[in-house]
Amino acid sequence: MNEYELRVAIITTAMKMNALRINHGKAGNVSARSGDGYLITPSGLPYDETNADDIVHMDLTGIAVGRRLPSSEWRFHQDIYVSRAEVNAVVHTHSPYATTLACMELGVPAFHYMVAVAGGKTIRCAPYATFGTQALSDNAIAALAGRKACLLANHGLIAIGPSLKAALALAVEVEALCGQFWRVLQIGKPILLSDAEMDVVLEKFSTYSQTGAE
Repeated sequence: MNEYELRVAIITTAMKMNALRINHGKAGNVSARSGDGYLITPSGLPYDETNADDIVHMDLTGIAVGRRLPSSEWRFHQDIYVSRAEVNAVVHTHSPYATTLACMELGVPAFHYMVAVAGGKTIRCAPYATFGTQALSDNAIAALAGRKACLLANHGLIAIGPSLKAALALAVEVEALCGQFWRVLQIGKPILLSDAEMDVVLEKFSTYSQTGAE
């Protein structure tokens, strides 16, 4: 798609986050790689009031071009694009269950084989750092190593992918897993799958489908 279409797709993705109830209000942010930089949602503007010209273009040195200020979280978007050449989209949400676990500094262990959809045997929770800071970005990059999603302590969720559609779908899947894990914790200590079994699942996911889903 051309740049205008990509700008519209970013807005559509952001609005879908809210419609799917994995985000609310002006929380969260969305970006997509574009040329030698990326496009990102603006800071503090309701998604349903955002138009294509409000989306901010950033180069990979942190220089913004546009009539709006970029999302305050542009640093981790930028660092993801710099460090992960395969990533073309980033979705950040404050989804209810993921944020609940993150506020307890809990990641998601191998309680269910679908945890592997996020790229590893677990979904990590990055240590807390103030929003919009380089420290938060550094923590997020470390938590995403070898993964496609992570939680941010006392904050929310990041999902990455080769496209906006894929990143959004992963954010939905991770939120569902967080909800399931939260329910398991209400009953007691979960029975976890072994590392060996998760190795088998990850191998099957690599050939079974694009998402690993049934």
